[in-house]
Amino acid sequence: MIVAFSVAPSNDNPDGSVHDAVAEAVKIVRESGLPNRTSSMFTEIEGEWDEVMDVVKRATFAAGKFGSRVALVLKADIRPGYTGEIDGKIERLEKAIEDSEQ
Repeated sequence: MIVAFSVAPSNDNPDGSVHDAVAEAVKIVRESGLPNRTSSMFTEIEGEWDEVMDVVKRATFAAGKFGSRVALVLKADIRPGYTGEIDGKIERLEKAIEDSEQ
């Protein structure tokens, strides 16, 4: 499965920044050893259900240390029997774009 998620704690920073909390969450994802990538809005992680959800849980709790509550947004692509899709989906997309331009 691939999970795209974001975490954001409530905080009282005047600028509303949550980058320190997000950094702690992303460190947990990266240290997991599972395939992952982070963009400006979401972190994606690929693996088996239990291992991915464990990482998401730990990342959420890490971000939660920066506020009194934390919001979690999660989207999952559950496709049993497939691995390497975190890159495979992008490769197929880029090929489709390239093919359409020819």
